[in-house]
Amino acid sequence: MKNAFKFGFLALALSLSVVACNSEKKAGGGDSSAVDTSVVDTTVKDTTVKDTTVKDTTAADTTKK
Repeated sequence: MKNAFKFGFLALALSLSVVACNSEKKAGGGDSSAVDTSVVDTTVKDTTVKDTTVKDTTAADTTKK
């Protein structure tokens, strides 16, 4: 009786592994000619603000001798 359960379990395990590994179908294989219509924006926008004014940092001597 024990051997019957062992062989039954072994047969079930082998059949499940064969079914799982042998499947070459893809899930939902209805229409394989579907076109991806998503649009990807690849432009990079520079949002940093740059100060273009030049500041004179030299101290002018205004005293006359």
